[in-house]
Amino acid sequence: DDVYRFLRGLSGDEALAAELTQDTFFRAFRSVGQYRGESELRVWLCSIARNLFYSHCRSQKHLDPDADLNTLPDGDTPITDLIEDKAVAMQIHAILHEMREPYKEVFSLRIFGELSFREIGTLFHKTEHWACVTYHRSKAMIQEKMGERSL
Repeated sequence: DDVYRFLRGLSGDEALAAELTQDTFFRAFRSVGQYRGESELRVWLCSIARNLFYSHCRSQKHLDPDADLNTLPDGDTPITDLIEDKAVAMQIHAILHEMREPYKEVFSLRIFGELSFREIGTLFHKTEHWACVTYHRSKAMIQEKMGERSL
């Protein structure tokens, strides 16, 4: 479930997320001997999933789906509540698609992968504090872009 949600957040495409989730577990099964146990298993799986997604994007020249970007959500609404609205979720996915790393991935891991800041920090070989700061910066960037797109 965690891997699928993470991939769904990165891709914005349920079918692609399902396909890449299967590929993730296939690759993990084939290389389970390489798992060193330095991080939680789901962090390792999300790392494999991330690499598969990026490989897919490079090979397909992945394009963002058309989205209605004309709604301006108020700045006080928590971003997790906004994601439940499908139109606003599409806005967020479109903005994520344009964001640079590590902001895009940290946001996706936190919101869609539901990883803790500690787990995200471990995945990036950084501190929990770094993950928290990076997440909040990415959230602020998304909220700013949402305001710009609706003008």
